[in-house]
Amino acid sequence: MRQRLRFYLGDELREIDTVDPTLTVLDWLRLSERRVGTKEGCAEGDCGACTVVVGRLDGDSLRYEAVNACIRFLATLDGCQLLTVEHLKGPDGRLHPVQQAMVDGHGSQCGFCTPGFVMSLLALYLNDPQPGDQRIDDALAGNLCRCTGYEPIVKAAHAMYDIGDRGADRFADGAAVAARLMALRDEETLSVGAQGRRFIAPATVPQLAQLLLDNPDATIVAGATDVGLWVTKFQRVLATVLYTGRVRALRRIEDAGDALMIGASVTYSEAAGPIAALYPDFGELIRRIGAEQVRNMGTIGGNIANGSPIGDTPPALIACGARLRLRRGDETRELPLEDYFIAYGQQDRRPGEFVEAVILPKPTAEVRFRAYKIAKRFDQDISAVCGAFRLTLDGDGRVADIRIAFGGMAGTPKRAAGAEAMLLGRHWTEETVRQAMEALTADFAPLSDWRASAGYRSMVAANLLMKLYVETSDPAADTRLVGDRRLAHA
Repeated sequence: MRQRLRFYLGDELREIDTVDPTLTVLDWLRLSERRVGTKEGCAEGDCGACTVVVGRLDGDSLRYEAVNACIRFLATLDGCQLLTVEHLKGPDGRLHPVQQAMVDGHGSQCGFCTPGFVMSLLALYLNDPQPGDQRIDDALAGNLCRCTGYEPIVKAAHAMYDIGDRGADRFADGAAVAARLMALRDEETLSVGAQGRRFIAPATVPQLAQLLLDNPDATIVAGATDVGLWVTKFQRVLATVLYTGRVRALRRIEDAGDALMIGASVTYSEAAGPIAALYPDFGELIRRIGAEQVRNMGTIGGNIANGSPIGDTPPALIACGARLRLRRGDETRELPLEDYFIAYGQQDRRPGEFVEAVILPKPTAEVRFRAYKIAKRFDQDISAVCGAFRLTLDGDGRVADIRIAFGGMAGTPKRAAGAEAMLLGRHWTEETVRQAMEALTADFAPLSDWRASAGYRSMVAANLLMKLYVETSDPAADTRLVGDRRLAHA
């Protein structure tokens, strides 16, 4: 067992053997390192003022990601490289092209948000040689500016590629950084802490399984996009944190022939492409989850394991017919994802058991899939209602198979059993669909909260079912988008 945290701060190797398990990267930078370029705005991963760039190994190559330092625990950086705005200026004092473009385009006013914007732009600069407008908007959507306005910042995003030689950028040599990080990689369990509290990060699935048996009350952390707020907003003190991010086997997506096997620690960003290739609407739904900084940290398994009734991916996964693989010690079991959610705050997961993988069936050519998210804001908002539908019609226009799942309509993500039964075997007509809309009132009894009233949720859910009918019956009515392009009619 290794008892020293190791990561690179720029080009400097840092080795730390005493660290609070929930110390955030932001607090460490500002309070311990006095690198105050990284700002605290919201302390919940919304405003982007704290954005830093993390380089990590993806297989044997380097992957740069913009992340929120305010909710990322320092110990999760083990084996990674951390870049802050202080690293951008060259040894001769020359500004990095990203910074110079912001200066030339007057992209800063009060300056508080500027370091976060710069770091989001740096990640874009390093990862995408020719981003389009939608890609730039996605990269910047997690950064809030209250005074400059976004137009000059977007112009800077375009202009930064014309300043200097991108290929000669000192951050472009990913092979050298990857080699350094590879030298830090090991199969040992990391265990660090302070004042009797521990951060434990296994490297293999068997290690994780045993640690959970030994520490059944440990808080499991993957992306910390939820748990980070427990610490920063609710001031919770966590005695034992068990981090899954070092378990490479949980970060894999494997093609199993008729399904994708998605490891529980696969992030939204990693899953978006493979899922979108099968279910375009699902990929677009993922694009609307949080900001890019959040999608680079949040995981598919975490969104399921926390059991939230308004998580965005469970309704879509349930509609797709996904199954869940759970593990406890050496034992594994599988169950339909909808059976995992029992009641509000209650899941079918025993002490010491954890989510190992999600099994996503591939659709047949006849399947029509739709996912609709309704929120107060189009992007980066928590759902009031999220509906997902998988429909198959036979040659006579009858419903051969249908799965309907909603989030935000009950204490758990839930299928609409009554509406499904009303439709199955009947012709796919407006009259039949309207009868199924009525059946939804018996399937769900939603609550009112600050996101939406019960009446609104019931009306929206019914209207989404009608939207499914209209879009699958009249191609001209299909207005779905993926990014900035119209989806092909299906």
